[in-house]
Amino acid sequence: MSTVAAATPRALWLDRLNLPIRPRPPLDGDRQTDVAIVGGGFSGLWTAYYLSRADPSLRIAVLERQHCGFGASGRNGGWACGELGGTTGGTIARYARRSSHTEAMRLIRALFDAVDEIGRVSQSERIDCDYAKGGTVRLARNAPQAKRQREEIDELRAQGFTEEEIRLLDAAEARRHLNATGVRSGILLAPSAALDPAKLVVGLAEVVEAAGVAIYEQTAVAGLGPRRVRTTHGTVTADVVVRATEAYTRDLAGQRRAVLPVYSLMIATEPLPADVIAEIGLPGRPTFSDDRHMVIYGQRTADDRIAFGGRGVPYLYGSRIDARTELDEPSHQLIHDTLVELLPPLAGARVTHRWGGVLAIPRDWLPGLRYDRVTGLGIFGGYVGTGVACANLAGRTMAELILGAETERTGLPWVGTIARRWAPEPFRWLGVRSSRRILRAADDREFRTDREARAAYRLSRILRGAGR
Repeated sequence: MSTVAAATPRALWLDRLNLPIRPRPPLDGDRQTDVAIVGGGFSGLWTAYYLSRADPSLRIAVLERQHCGFGASGRNGGWACGELGGTTGGTIARYARRSSHTEAMRLIRALFDAVDEIGRVSQSERIDCDYAKGGTVRLARNAPQAKRQREEIDELRAQGFTEEEIRLLDAAEARRHLNATGVRSGILLAPSAALDPAKLVVGLAEVVEAAGVAIYEQTAVAGLGPRRVRTTHGTVTADVVVRATEAYTRDLAGQRRAVLPVYSLMIATEPLPADVIAEIGLPGRPTFSDDRHMVIYGQRTADDRIAFGGRGVPYLYGSRIDARTELDEPSHQLIHDTLVELLPPLAGARVTHRWGGVLAIPRDWLPGLRYDRVTGLGIFGGYVGTGVACANLAGRTMAELILGAETERTGLPWVGTIARRWAPEPFRWLGVRSSRRILRAADDREFRTDREARAAYRLSRILRGAGR
């Protein structure tokens, strides 16, 4: 039996809620409302939250196919991180081409504020989501990674980021944050917090429902457009319709190529004894990763587990989403092996949970939102795995756009983004599968030889938003 085989096949966050998930009743016939929000994740619920706080008279309905937090919002790594769609420097450059460097910097710093906003709202609304603003530590564990970190910090300094926001760590300081193997250097991004995403999304749903927002769960949407949402339980007409379906957008008619659903899988250990925690570090509960091309990510939970995940499950032809892929045992075993290689003291720790889910990647790797005042249609999409903080900023901004307010957020350069559609099959499948193999081989080579895989690095920068 593999190390992960006996683990509970369910997200740690959802499994340890104080009360088990009991889906709310579905829509029970046609309804008319002011705002209809499709999707009960962070984007939809933050939109409902800020709308209901700004105008309590609004009739707002949230329509969710399963239950609030069923998708990525309840199953992610618990990073409220001040990053947007890939490498910070590359993302800045690309948003700057849409507007200006000043405006792109304003967007990133608005995202930094969103990390704090989540903490403020959680405290004021008494949502106990284990929020801890300890920053994010990214380790360099071979020479090519260390070189890329130095170049990145030089680039970010030139763009105007301060030492207080993001800085380079030498090997000794990086190990004090996380005592991993092979540490050469590290980067500390201060605007970042660890949290329990299920506690946050479930708590947020309860808060907006108490404010008068109608939440209909177990209600699949068959189609949506301006002023109208067709569901399996009736039709909702509304002045404003907001699509907040993230990776599940591919299930809507005509949207198969809108975003790319990419799987990310996670495991969680049992609560660790104090001596193990003391050995591996993570004081203040920073989230953590290293700078390999194939993304890994982890956090120390409030009860001293390590929740750890990574991407790399093969893309499914036709952008399929298949629940069986979320529990692919060899992939979970590989994640465990990666964690133990990173942190050997965890070799004997029992894995209690394993799970997975899909995130959405737009064709240009630039998250954004748009709202058409004429049709009343609002659309989110494509957070590229950084959705916890992004969704707060996006939901707050969407609410302001719907209300016709002009704020420091409504003019940010991610408002109005329209990504190109992904290529049709089989080109999409061939491209995604090929890039995955190249990047995995590059990681293997860099760890084995301590030499940079330059072609793969250029591909990685393109894929993560820094090369166009």
